[in-house]
Amino acid sequence: MLSVILLGTGNVAQHLYNALAALDTVNLKQVYGRNTEALSYFKNIAVTNKPDHILNADVYLIAVNDDTIKAVSQLLLKKNGIVAHTSGAAPLAHIKTSNSGVFYPLQSFTKGKRVDFSTIPFCIEGSNNKTEATLLELARKLSSKVYTISSDQRKTIHLAAVLANNFSNHLFTIASSICQENKVPFAILHPLITETVEKIKHIGPREAQTGPAKRKDVLTMQSHMDQLENPLHKKIYQLLSESIIHTYEEKL
Repeated sequence: MLSVILLGTGNVAQHLYNALAALDTVNLKQVYGRNTEALSYFKNIAVTNKPDHILNADVYLIAVNDDTIKAVSQLLLKKNGIVAHTSGAAPLAHIKTSNSGVFYPLQSFTKGKRVDFSTIPFCIEGSNNKTEATLLELARKLSSKVYTISSDQRKTIHLAAVLANNFSNHLFTIASSICQENKVPFAILHPLITETVEKIKHIGPREAQTGPAKRKDVLTMQSHMDQLENPLHKKIYQLLSESIIHTYEEKL
């Protein structure tokens, strides 16, 4: 049975803790974190905020912000186990131990919102074949969607994920604020959003595109621009409209 220690107390660490603790095929031994108050989240498991109290384990999963990965990995230089981070953007080289890896769950994690790990893609990378095989084994205990991905590939995936998830969610936030300002329930857009996502999965995003910019409906676009009061929102609307027009102009 693989023994695992989590290093970190944030969103990703908490979600991994919930998922790993539910497995009877993994021995989740300990959680390390500098914040004593944050460690109170982790129940029925050994916790410590002292680096010299970190136990021995087969795998150490570093679930901290990207800027801290190197520093945390330095705490494990004398450990024999695999040291892997969970970042989508940080390269494998951020970890200086001989058995290093990446254990990246490709999902957006929000505090208090449980996710089904069996549906989450895992991007795995190892500094050697044995390390990679062990991380693949661990990932497959959580999910059926496990991929061997290089640091360069993962960097591209993370960029695409930011565009697809973070940016689209920001547009939802803008749309929600516009609805709220005009006393319209944002929930009225939920079926539209759901249908768009379903179409993307079946026919792809390029074919799923609709709207005034694709049709080059100039009068409608100008009307929307006139409605927008926030100058930044105007710029976003104009830039995205221009991008859509450019993408489809060959077909028009």
